[in-house]
Amino acid sequence: MPLSLSVVTAERTIVQRDDVQRLVVPTTEGQITVLPMHVALMSALGYGEMTAVCAGETLSMAVFGGFIQVANDGVIVLADAAERAEDINEERAEAARERAQQRLAGQHSGPEALDVLRARLSLERALVRLRVRRRRPATGVPSMRER
Repeated sequence: MPLSLSVVTAERTIVQRDDVQRLVVPTTEGQITVLPMHVALMSALGYGEMTAVCAGETLSMAVFGGFIQVANDGVIVLADAAERAEDINEERAEAARERAQQRLAGQHSGPEALDVLRARLSLERALVRLRVRRRRPATGVPSMRER
């Protein structure tokens, strides 16, 4: 029996599937894999790539905090923010990475300067987006690096 998966943010539902065979999720304690008949679980999400293996396809998403609940072959992911790989704008993520690196290097000063923690979080979000997007091209076919 497959898993039922709902991935939602405050703004919208990102994914709603009933055919998930395996789910790999970044938590604050490390990466976990959820399979059918998984024990009940609640955990805080970390920043990273979440992968859902479904019948005939693999869905890849960038997630940024929130919670996961697993019970009775149902998985609910309440994410602070989440994006499907095909929805990530690579150029925008690359520009965000460059801005965050410049801020961390101290190249911005005055009113544009951000505190180090915000710059680090921005850099981490940009790197996750780039990693997820580059692994899953717009075609949905895994890149050569994954084969």
